[in-house]
Order: sequence, then structure tokens, then C-alpha cells
Amino acid sequence: MHKRSLVLTVIFVFLTGCAVNPVTGKREFMVVSSAQEIAMGKQNYAPMQQSQGGPYDVDPALSSYVQRVGNRVAAQSGVSLPYQFVVLNNSVPNAWALPGGKIAINRGLLTELKSETELAAVLGHEAVHAAARHTARQISRSQILQVGVAATAIASSDSDYGNLVAGGANLAAQMSLSKYGRSAELESDLYGMRYMSKAGYDPQGAVALQETFVRLSEGRQSDWLSGLFASHPPSRERVQANIATASTLPQGGEQGAEAFKTVMRITMSTIPAYEAYDEGRKALSEDKIDAALELANTALGLYNEEAHFHALRGDVRMAADKYDMAVTNYDRAIDRRGGFFYYHLQRGVANKELGHTDSAVTDLNRSLELLPTAPAHFALGGIAEERGDLPGAIGHYKVVAKSGGDYGKAATAALVKLDLSTNPGSYIARGCDADGSGKLVVSVRNDTTVQISGVQIAVSYTDASGRAVQQQHSVRGTLAPGQIASINTGMGPYTPGSSCPAQVVAAEIAP
Repeated sequence: MHKRSLVLTVIFVFLTGCAVNPVTGKREFMVVSSAQEIAMGKQNYAPMQQSQGGPYDVDPALSSYVQRVGNRVAAQSGVSLPYQFVVLNNSVPNAWALPGGKIAINRGLLTELKSETELAAVLGHEAVHAAARHTARQISRSQILQVGVAATAIASSDSDYGNLVAGGANLAAQMSLSKYGRSAELESDLYGMRYMSKAGYDPQGAVALQETFVRLSEGRQSDWLSGLFASHPPSRERVQANIATASTLPQGGEQGAEAFKTVMRITMSTIPAYEAYDEGRKALSEDKIDAALELANTALGLYNEEAHFHALRGDVRMAADKYDMAVTNYDRAIDRRGGFFYYHLQRGVANKELGHTDSAVTDLNRSLELLPTAPAHFALGGIAEERGDLPGAIGHYKVVAKSGGDYGKAATAALVKLDLSTNPGSYIARGCDADGSGKLVVSVRNDTTVQISGVQIAVSYTDASGRAVQQQHSVRGTLAPGQIASINTGMGPYTPGSSCPAQVVAAEIAP
């Protein structure tokens, strides 16, 4: 694009995309409407909860309390949004906001707070991110960068489950856990404190909260660095800004230390059980099977009602190839929390290993309803392949192949086996160029993870006299993964950059 045209395009997009920030009153560049934001939040709220450990439902009174405090603070924003607040069953200290007012706070952050006013500070901060349309601002800036320079991909996860998601993360979900930036954080601190003060809370709670965060960050606690600090980095600047803001607000206000302590009683009493569980998860990830089982049993001995603990014991049994015992453990998890994808996924995989394919399909499909994941699609692809349903298998494998990682590689290999001979062009890239004499050179690249042979290329070309010419060429020998081979067709003239007249029409896995 010509430089002048590019500048005019950027100016046009900016001028036509301006909107008034409902919190600050400033005009800002926005290409996402409020209705689109609300739709993004609604679409992604449930999947985001699933990928972050699911709702913390063992203490409904705590969830209701958080919702009340959140509503009380958010009501001061004057921005009409369908606010929702949920507590997630996740030990990482974190909180996040999706567009449209969908907000979450982890169990692990609640256990670090000391009072209701500190909770109000956290929820007020997140409410500002939603009310001030910070995600929409990021999306808009990303799009203007795409016009002028390049897009920036942002993704973050603080969960064992987030890396299982298949099909790519929605932009709203990615943005919600991203680093907002200095201006957005300071803006959320400022207006969040104003909201909590209007709601009757002591704004000094926000000062104490930031001081705690800075102290913990200086201690470089790994769990904090992977959670709240990654998306909401604390700083001395933010502490000083909060002190200055507090000095402008009415002094005093509700602190709610005793009320918070009372409502947190059950959750605080189960901290040792969740600590054993988290250590058990870590041990299992390091293939320390016996240690993981011992820690799972410790967690269950302390608090038998938590479904995650039963699922951990099921995962240990799976790692030891004791699939029947694993199914029993997942049964117990599902009995306690039937709406979490992971238990259905794992029970489905265990049933598949046991040959109980009908039960496996039911479980795996249920897990996909709750959260689309690569392991579920891959397992269903394997079952479809065993049943002779090749289109069904290919459909599942294609979803997984896009997700990358180990499952993506395995799915790509399975696709090559099933689909290469039918659709070789989907797995072998081709490109066209010209040699020094202007003759057409066709290059092919093996984009699979296996050796390929028998590659054939069909070329349909119109020569200088207007005559239609068709040729077929073969690539000699085998192509290793990633290998490129070129063929000079002798046809021409060909103008580099014009449409490539070659297609890959045949290939097979090398014997």
C-alpha cells in the first residue's frame, strides 16, 4: 500500500471509529460497539470459567457474597452492563474481566484478602475495566496496528486446563487475561476507588491492597507472578497514585473485616486440602505417581467433598493404566460437580481405553458441550476411525490439527494417513516463481510430519500465443518433513507474483 494511502486509511478508520468513554468522558478510538462487547462477554464467560477450573461451588454463600459486593460497587459506575461476578475454583491469585461486565475472582486471591473493602477494591477495579471498555480499546488499537504495521497476538493462562482448548481462543478471551497497560491500570485504580467510596467502603482498602501486592511481587512469589501480577502488574507508582486518590475522597467508610472473615470461614479452613491438591497436581506433572497419589489421598482426607480431589486421584490411576479405577474416581467427581468438562473428558478417555466406546462417546461429547478441547476431539476421531467413519474422524482431527502442540502433531499425522491421497494439496504447499529466462518454476514443501513420496503436480497454463497448455510433473524420490523440492516446467513466460497455475494432485506416505 502506498504510504499516503496508508495514512489516509488510518485517519479514516480513526475518525469513523471514535466513541465517548462512558467512564472518563474522553473520545477514544473504538471499532467495537457496546453491543458487540456484551455479546463477546456472554459468549466467552462460561468457557473461560471452564478453562480456569470452573466455578467454586462448595460454598454458595461465598459466591453470593462476592456477587453482592460486586453489584454494590459496579452500580456506582453509572454504566448499564449485565454485570456478573463469579468465584473460580483456582488457587492462583487472580481476577479478570471480560467485555460487558463478566467478572471473575479466583479462590486463591480471596484467601489473600483481609476485608470486604479490599474485595470491593478488586471488584471495583475489574468493573472499571469493563465499564471503561478497556478490552474494546485494545482490540481497536490492535486493528489500527494491523492497518499500519502488524497485529500483536496476546494470550495468557493461569490454569492446567487452558492449554487443552481446541479451535483457537476467542480474541475477547485472550484480551481479558492480557496485560492492560499502565494507563488502563491507573484508570481502573482511580475510578475503582471512586466507586467503592461512593458505595460506602473505606478507600484505604485499595491502598493497603496495592501495598500488599507490591510486597508480594518484590518477594517474587511464583504463584502471584503467574496470576494477578502477570495481567495487573503492581508498582510503587500505583501505590502512590492510590494514596493521592484516597486523600481526595471522604475519610472513613466501611471496612467489613469481620464480615469478610465470617464468610471466608469454610474456604480458609480448606486451604491445607487445596495446598495438598496443588502439590499433587505438580507431582503428577513431574511423573511422581506415588507422591501424587499420596497427596490426593491427603486432600481427600481433609475435604472429601471437593470433586477436583477425586479427579486428581483418577488422573493418577490413568497414569498407572488403571482405567477401571480411574472411571470410579471420575464417577465420584461427576457426582459432586457434573458441570465441569474435565471429569467427563477424562472418564471418556478412560472408557475408550477400556473398550467401552458408547460410554466414551457420550462422555466426550458432553465434555465438548462444556468446553471444546483437543483431547476430546482427538479421542472421538480415533473412535470414528475405528468404526470406519472416515469423514467423522477427519472432521475431528482437523479441529485438533489447528490447535498445535502434541495433540496437533498427532492429529496431523492421523489426517495424513486418512486424507493425503484424497486431498494432497491440503498437506503439501506449493508456490510458483520464474527462472532467469522467465520460465515457470514450481516448488512444493512437505508440511506434514512424515516422509512423503509420489508427489505429482498438474500445471494448467496459457502461453504467450494464448494457447492453453497442460502438463503433469512428478517429484522424484521422497520428501522429508519440511523439505522443499522445485521443478522447472519450461513453460512461460510467467510473471512472479501472479496466480500460481500449479496444483498438487497426488501424493502418498513413503513406504
